[in-house]
Amino acid sequence: MIATIIEFSRYFAALLFGAAVAVSFAGMPRTRKNYLAFGCFIVILFVLQLVFLRLGGMEITVKIYPLLSHLPVAVFIALYLKRPWLIALTSMFVSFLCCQPPRWIGTVAGDVFDSVSMNHVGYIAGALLMYYLLQKYVVQSSRHLMERSVKSCLLFGAMPAFYYVFDYAATVYTDFMYRGTRAAVQFMPFLTSAFYFVFVLLYYAETQKQARLQRERDMLDTQLRLAQTEFASLRQLRQNAAAYRHDMRHHFALLQGLASEEHLEELKEYLRTARSDMDAITPIHFCENETVNLILSAFAAKAKQSGIMLTIDAQLPDALPFSDTELCSLLSNAMENAIQATENITDSNKRIIRLRVYSKNTKLCIDIRNSYHTEPLFHQGLPVSKEPGHGFGTKSMVQIVEKHGGVCRFSVKDGWFIFQATA
Repeated sequence: MIATIIEFSRYFAALLFGAAVAVSFAGMPRTRKNYLAFGCFIVILFVLQLVFLRLGGMEITVKIYPLLSHLPVAVFIALYLKRPWLIALTSMFVSFLCCQPPRWIGTVAGDVFDSVSMNHVGYIAGALLMYYLLQKYVVQSSRHLMERSVKSCLLFGAMPAFYYVFDYAATVYTDFMYRGTRAAVQFMPFLTSAFYFVFVLLYYAETQKQARLQRERDMLDTQLRLAQTEFASLRQLRQNAAAYRHDMRHHFALLQGLASEEHLEELKEYLRTARSDMDAITPIHFCENETVNLILSAFAAKAKQSGIMLTIDAQLPDALPFSDTELCSLLSNAMENAIQATENITDSNKRIIRLRVYSKNTKLCIDIRNSYHTEPLFHQGLPVSKEPGHGFGTKSMVQIVEKHGGVCRFSVKDGWFIFQATA
């Protein structure tokens, strides 16, 4: 009687352990409703297995066990937990693989004590230990790996899936494994080593890709922070200009004193200095949008210092569907690239940048054309830089435009490098 209870306890523990591990890998939320649904599901499966065990015996039940246990678990994950079928099947295959250590522990215990009951007890103890270790160290990271991408999920589940097929094909539906042939004995070590090397190579490529994407995200974040800093500096210049205008009465008083004392040379020098100071801090008015005025004023000064002929046609309203930092990053990167490409031209008469920015149907339209010394190279429609650490500005521009549902294009035509965007 006790041996029978232990035996059926082992069967129930195997079902509960495998299903619990599968739903854990699939990411079942830990709610009372889910626990209740899962418990009812396990009881139904166990009763179904007992019925088939009673009607068909152990041999038939073992052969149709995938239909009585494994497939229903995958269906439960896909339909009740609403997880993708790939994750549902992968979770089921991985849980089957996780059942092997408790099975081995039970086998060792049964051989040591020469007792079938100890085999079952060893399996139950091994299942409890394995479940604890999986929950503590494995489940979370494995779930993240499966959810990262389809390729990652396939890579993670390939080995358990092959083992599942081999185990049933070689031990349940045939006696291929138990014949003791060299091919049968060496097949799983061969498969394990092959998958190990494939996994290492593919996982390394995947981690390199993720690291590269993370570096690009970090660079884009840096670009945005620089744009915020630059815009703050431009705003400070505007405030300085306002303060300078506010203090004009003091300048007039000093000018009047110099004039009354007929200090003409000092008067002329003071006027030259004041005019230079005003030009340095006063943004040029290009359009109604304050942010665009500040940005274009700064780059107009940079172009003048580099001997570049910059023509600007800006017709924008005060309000645009962009934040100040987005506008600063978008226009600053575009103008910075144009100036860098143009200032390398030896002939100063050919250093030309033409900028047109306007609003049409509430959309921001940008057209920037610049001459260049070396024709740019393109990769997937984006200009690429040969210098390390460069090229993130164009990606930042594309990211901002696409964020607002717009489109942009980089091209070369008739000696002009052209950037066009609508968002």
